[in-house]
Amino acid sequence: MKRVLSLAVLFLLTGVAMAFAADVSTQAAVGNGFLGLVVLGACLGVGVAASGCGVGMGHCVRGACEGIARNPELSGKLTVTMILGLAFIEALTLYALVLSFYLVFAKLPSYMALIGA
Repeated sequence: MKRVLSLAVLFLLTGVAMAFAADVSTQAAVGNGFLGLVVLGACLGVGVAASGCGVGMGHCVRGACEGIARNPELSGKLTVTMILGLAFIEALTLYALVLSFYLVFAKLPSYMALIGA
């Protein structure tokens, strides 16, 4: 746990240092961080969706493996059901990815018009 926390602090400090190192023309082009916040939100959304779907997939596979271990005759039906469930879970991650692309790229002209760039 300490290792994860120390890595998070390291990445946070690295990001802050890079933000302070940006020149003025770059800050004006992105509207003093507004577009950066949109990109950060999109990235965090995809990350949360992917981690949640990963946990869901793990539970799905664990349940299928336990079911097959208890009743090997149902392995074919359980495998098909598991693969179908995994496809539905993966679709949720893809929806989050498409939404983040929409936020970043499709709305980019309206963001630029909003900040006057």
